[in-house]
Amino acid sequence: MTASSRFKVPFFLHDLGQEEIDAVAAAIRHPVLTTGETVARLEAQLAEYLGCRHVLATTSCTGALHISLLALGIGPGDEVITTPMTFIATAAAILEAGATPVFVDVEPETGNLDVGCVAAAITERTRAILPVHLYGRLCDMVALRELARQRGLHLIEDAAHCLEGRSGEVRPASLGDTACFSFYATKNITCGEGGALAVNDDALHERLRLLRLHGMTKSGAERASRGYEHWDMVLMGWKYNMSNIEAALLLPQMGRIERNLARREALAQRYEVGLAGLDGVRLFAPPAPGTRHARHLFPILVEGRLPRDGWIAALHAEGVSVMVNYRPVHLTRYFSERFGFKPGSFPVAEWIGERVISLPLYPRMSDADVDLVVEALHRIARG
Repeated sequence: MTASSRFKVPFFLHDLGQEEIDAVAAAIRHPVLTTGETVARLEAQLAEYLGCRHVLATTSCTGALHISLLALGIGPGDEVITTPMTFIATAAAILEAGATPVFVDVEPETGNLDVGCVAAAITERTRAILPVHLYGRLCDMVALRELARQRGLHLIEDAAHCLEGRSGEVRPASLGDTACFSFYATKNITCGEGGALAVNDDALHERLRLLRLHGMTKSGAERASRGYEHWDMVLMGWKYNMSNIEAALLLPQMGRIERNLARREALAQRYEVGLAGLDGVRLFAPPAPGTRHARHLFPILVEGRLPRDGWIAALHAEGVSVMVNYRPVHLTRYFSERFGFKPGSFPVAEWIGERVISLPLYPRMSDADVDLVVEALHRIARG
């Protein structure tokens, strides 16, 4: 029995098919499997899609965040303000750079960083703000950019959920020094594992390019295509470069981004109609006028006669697979023991973290699948 076959509605199913199989087969037939021409085509297409100057494909969003911090000179003794309502990788990347994550609370209606809390947390050691566009909704990047400008801070976006997001003309990488993306197994486009970063500054892009591959002046593909040439290591770098095989998986999906987003939007709206006014279930705020939600996840907040884990067990019994995004980072064992965080440190994030459930949301879902999930929630709410 597969993991998904236990459930009438799995939490996620990818939509990879023959196009991706053919693309990977073509990549395997090419003599260069590492970072080469296929990766370059992906980077060009992502840059065009985002409307930015440069994209670098990486092994993960975590790696992209890590080298973004390093490229901006952030390290030991520095503080980076971020959110506890995120996956652990956001804060871990700050630690990997040698800096200290400083958590601040979030907005109750969105789960995104509260800009007022960010302003209050800035100290003489603060070097950067690292917002997370949670669930696919852009943070208030205009306000964060202005705050960063006033205080001389860098702005690095964790856009792992938000490739398609917009607020007016603002997109990921429009206002940040870098924006970092994930192509993990459940993301809106996926190669199983993988990531990217977008950047508009040419000098910063060159430094990031070196940091992505050991600080080397020539890649393996460059050396293979031209014959051996001497290379140098000019700075301390890491091994974060994407291979042609992963890029080949992603390229066919670039043509489906908008179509798949439209399908997820239709499914999300069906959820919103079906769950409106349901006792014990709250929805996050709808997208504001003039914005576009990337609809990476569809989270709900549950209360009432059952605790959150009771709702999860009941949904599983109904054949619906769900996840939690997220339990707050500061209350994980590692962060609480290392930094002394206790319950009550960030009450809004903790309130969300005790109640949030992510429902299934992916283009292969049918309207009937959404209706099954909605009906299950109604039965659970009635008791």
